[in-house]
Amino acid sequence: MTNSNYIQSIIDKNTILDEDLNKLKSLVEKYPYFQAARALYLKTLKNNESFKYNNELKVTAAYTTDRKVLFDLITSKEFQKSNKKKEKKIVPKAISILSRTKESKVDKAMQELSIGKPLVFTKSESFSFNQWLELSSKNVIVREKEDKKDPEKTYQDSIIDKFIESSPKISRPSKTNTTSFKPSEVKEDNQLMTETLAKIYLEQKKYDSAIKAYNILSLKYPEKSGFFADQVKKIRILQNNK
Repeated sequence: MTNSNYIQSIIDKNTILDEDLNKLKSLVEKYPYFQAARALYLKTLKNNESFKYNNELKVTAAYTTDRKVLFDLITSKEFQKSNKKKEKKIVPKAISILSRTKESKVDKAMQELSIGKPLVFTKSESFSFNQWLELSSKNVIVREKEDKKDPEKTYQDSIIDKFIESSPKISRPSKTNTTSFKPSEVKEDNQLMTETLAKIYLEQKKYDSAIKAYNILSLKYPEKSGFFADQVKKIRILQNNK
């Protein structure tokens, strides 16, 4: 069976089995631009609520020429709907109670905040999706230590030194010159705030931003203010135990 026929067979039977996961993973590793395989691999990870889903979604975005097509895919009803055959697992009550008593406050907070679970975007959250891709693509730049034994300076350094030696003076701003501030810009940011974006900040460990996001959502949706307040309390537990 060819790879294309294999993918078509999964689509035709409309059921993704657990054994398909490794096969699809091998396909995307061998053929990174095989979009149909990537789409099914993503869906399989989401069906399993795998912690690998969010990272794989970023990788898929990197191999996709039109991210709007990818966004339309992951927000479609067919993608959101699980078509995996689930087996019921019976967990003994005594074991589940024992495991709960061993959970720390941090572990419990992370579990209740669903950290690591697949991010779910809706059709109206294209801004949140793009923000997530932008935030997750930023890498920390590690600069090499300067060699103290080498006194030679670069051309740019010499320009900076000359500038400092000339002692330039910066004039004070005029009292009549007021900083322009547009409340409409803040209002627009608040309108774009969603629960998914708040969760994105949380996944990025930007706790202050996540708390601010939930406070905005609390004002935006007063009927859910109690839920958002609980989320903030759990985030503070993580923040205080970094």
